[in-house]
Amino acid sequence: MKKLILSVVLASMTASAAIASSEAEDRLVTVVTSPDAQTQLMAMVLTMQAAQQGADTHIMLCGPAGDLALKDAPASATAGQPPRNMSPQGLMQMIREKTGATVEVCAIYLPGKGMDQSALLDGIGVAKPAEMAARLMDEDTRVLNY
Repeated sequence: MKKLILSVVLASMTASAAIASSEAEDRLVTVVTSPDAQTQLMAMVLTMQAAQQGADTHIMLCGPAGDLALKDAPASATAGQPPRNMSPQGLMQMIREKTGATVEVCAIYLPGKGMDQSALLDGIGVAKPAEMAARLMDEDTRVLNY
């Protein structure tokens, strides 16, 4: 009986460790800085695929890519791209809404544009440098840069 209980406890601990390990390995931060709409869209395509495969996704937009987060975004952010006529901003919003991904602009984006948070789409925030640095440095996080 003791062997059975010990076996069950060990199996439970192994399963818990495996689950924790797989969850820890499924974190993704996508950093987008490119002004190119195709590059921005591809960043969103791959982020969506990762989210659909179970990754906890976080998107940070800096520089020209920060424009994706604006309510009054430029045409490059909102124009449909081939082959599915999806825009970088549209797919970013879909990722946020369907997967619960966090989307933020870098801390210096809005001040650099002379804007405040009211210029951002609903649900998009401003990254806190210390929190973002910790997320980027976490050994279990994969970082994609575009």
